[in-house]
Amino acid sequence: MNTWAWWLVAAVGLGIPLIVTALPEFGMLAAGAVAAAVTSGLGGGTVTQFIVFAVVSVSLIAVVRPIANRQRARRPELRSGVEALKGRQAVVLERVDEHGGRIKLAGEVWSARSLDTERSFEVGQRVDVIDIDGATAVVM
Repeated sequence: MNTWAWWLVAAVGLGIPLIVTALPEFGMLAAGAVAAAVTSGLGGGTVTQFIVFAVVSVSLIAVVRPIANRQRARRPELRSGVEALKGRQAVVLERVDEHGGRIKLAGEVWSARSLDTERSFEVGQRVDVIDIDGATAVVM
């Protein structure tokens, strides 16, 4: 069996753990094995094949891995509970001022108070929920 065929067998062998474990490093090593197979097919010597395998594999790991880690860190944050209500808009049902009032927030009626003690909101106005203090929405 030719050397290039052994490199392709190695590439397939490295591709199996890639699929099973979803670790991208195995895919990068498999790509290095394919590059070594191409080098062998073009008549490169054994030392050249191993150098190509090492350079391609290490280069891919050095370049692709940091990019993949950055993408993984950028996942959107899943907010739930009262944290999910902060920043949403609500409609005033009863006048809201520093002492209290009622709003409709996410389909539910909430007690609310104004963040600014000198500001009040009238029925029908849209307000932004800044915080949730116990069972009271603080709006602005």
